[in-house]
Amino acid sequence: MKIAVYGATGMVGGQIVKESLRRGHDVTAISRTGAPVRGATACSAELADVRTFANIARDHDAVVLATVPSRTGGDHGEWLAAITAAFGHAGDTRLLVVGGSGALEVNGIRLCESPGYPEPYRPEARTMAAAYDEIRSAPESLNWTMLAPAPVMQPGARTGTYTTAADSPAGPSISTQDFAVALLDELETPSHHRARFTVANPEGIDARHTLDRPVS
Repeated sequence: MKIAVYGATGMVGGQIVKESLRRGHDVTAISRTGAPVRGATACSAELADVRTFANIARDHDAVVLATVPSRTGGDHGEWLAAITAAFGHAGDTRLLVVGGSGALEVNGIRLCESPGYPEPYRPEARTMAAAYDEIRSAPESLNWTMLAPAPVMQPGARTGTYTTAADSPAGPSISTQDFAVALLDELETPSHHRARFTVANPEGIDARHTLDRPVS
């Protein structure tokens, strides 16, 4: 399968590239700088460049969007506009989107709107939630799936074991390696057409290197 990964040099995107290559797929690793990625074809592109995105989508079996809003003070609206535009230029190519845990719900309330959610990360979480709302309203022709992580995601072990859920967290944490496993499992054996799901490591699996912040 030919897979293009936007955000290929990030913490999550990098693991998705590695897992894709591990399974023998033909991978195009896309980043702003076009940094080389061993085993993959490196490509420099901005998500906001919809003409390039449309061409990449046309030339690949699947496109993975593993990007996030600016964490250096940039306008979150620019990222939201770019990813929304991408939804409209994917054609009939399979689209896998890395979502945010902040848009998951407990008792009908999104995590990013709950009283205990860390205030510094609420803006990013709300932007990621807005991206989910946008893709849910996309035309029926868009073949999309969104995979949201557990409230905490960090580098750890590749166990190949995870649990899934729909709108509420499946557990407290997930390693980036097992998140990538779940995403590739979904790519190879689709079971969430035009739907979101979420994954977590089962209790008892130590994901290691616990972060002091949630991933939105």
